[in-house]
Amino acid sequence: MTTTLITGGTVVSATGRSEADVLVDDERIVAVLEPGSQLLGSDLKSSVDTVIDATGKFVIPGGIDAHTHMEMPFGGTEASDTFETGTRAAAWGGTTSIIDFVVQRQGERVQDSLAEWHERAGGNCAVDYGFHQIIGGVDDDSLAAMRGLLDEGVSSFKLFMAYPGVFYSDDAQVLRAMQVSADTGLMTMMHAENGPAIDVLAEQLVAQGKTDPYYHGIARAWQMEEEATHRAIMLADVAGAPLYVVHVSAKQAVAQIATARDGGKNVFGETCPQYLYLSLEDQLGARSDEWGTFEGAKWVCSTPLRSHAEGHQDHMWQALRTNDLQMVSTDHCPFCMKDQKELGRGDFRAIPNGMGSIEHRMNLMYQGVVAGHLTLERWVELTSTTPARMFGLYGRKGVIQPGADADIVVYDPNGHTSIGIDATHHMNMDYSAWEGFEVDGHVDTVISRGRVIVDGGEYRGRPGDGRFVKRGLSQYLV
Repeated sequence: MTTTLITGGTVVSATGRSEADVLVDDERIVAVLEPGSQLLGSDLKSSVDTVIDATGKFVIPGGIDAHTHMEMPFGGTEASDTFETGTRAAAWGGTTSIIDFVVQRQGERVQDSLAEWHERAGGNCAVDYGFHQIIGGVDDDSLAAMRGLLDEGVSSFKLFMAYPGVFYSDDAQVLRAMQVSADTGLMTMMHAENGPAIDVLAEQLVAQGKTDPYYHGIARAWQMEEEATHRAIMLADVAGAPLYVVHVSAKQAVAQIATARDGGKNVFGETCPQYLYLSLEDQLGARSDEWGTFEGAKWVCSTPLRSHAEGHQDHMWQALRTNDLQMVSTDHCPFCMKDQKELGRGDFRAIPNGMGSIEHRMNLMYQGVVAGHLTLERWVELTSTTPARMFGLYGRKGVIQPGADADIVVYDPNGHTSIGIDATHHMNMDYSAWEGFEVDGHVDTVISRGRVIVDGGEYRGRPGDGRFVKRGLSQYLV
């Protein structure tokens, strides 16, 4: 049992900020006190094991990245970050919990896939972790297995309207799964793109000789995302199920979510840093001596980057301010250029879809505060508190209050972070999707369940620090 006092900082929550000291006993927060408070008549600084001076800094709940894909098989390869490397990078960036996706494909048993992911993650994670369940084969067996997920601490599942032949579910399958969602309270998560139509467009582009990575985004036009988002909302309405739309990138898809929410529906959406900062134009202009026009493969992800000229990025920031979108996750699914992304040289359809951002989410979103897009409180809400509420972790995670896990980040607003492969890069990738980005802030100290795992530019954690966290039902429903 060890005690820690974080003193002199400004505690920031989703609802406000205050000068306060935070007392930690072992793995839990036991008190949030006025500065200089005494406990049982004694000076706290002299009675605790460790004092962390946070003067001039923000003290915030550890980040929760609710959308990651460690070791995910895709396109004939596998995401380059293991649970060990990916969660260590998360810790460096101030993220103290992740929710990763268990992969079940057609013909596989849901129970077997969940057991496999426990084996992959167990004893390897630097921070706490939970699981969502991908249902890649909707049939009677998987539908029955879904009803037992909550007992396993898994309270959400993901369906795909994209990727025919891989994860794709047709409307009838989506409806049947959503009916289970309505019965059980499980959150339906949806990759909303019209996969069959996208495949037609992609095939036509390749036949025309348009094979560069840029055309990945052209094939996955915003209309494909808007249509699928609308269809998912309608199916969820018929089933009476809550719906969470992942990695929203098109302003037209946001409009569909906003309309549903204005009608009182339990419909939610997340976006990702790439859809706030990067654009299709950036991808078109990307070229290097080594990779030529194929350099744009570094930013191939699905949903794709959208055109800056069409105003998608500005609209994403607006939607975060107005709560038309509720969260920012990363969809962290990294692939190296060599031997992975280059599988699609000459045919963008074969490029593994995914980007690596787990290390930089908290910093990139803080830059949104600096730029005036968000308040400090909204920064905390989007990156920690709402993920905890949305996915059944609130009270234990996502808040600095007595009884909560001591997942705490000391953030220096006067610090600076340069992002790049030779700077702050700990992900298992041979490039950085954020090369050259500069952030006016810095993650100084990261505490996971009371244990300092990052401090003063030094990593102090080890594999196995992180534990599997069972989740309850969403605490965000109306």
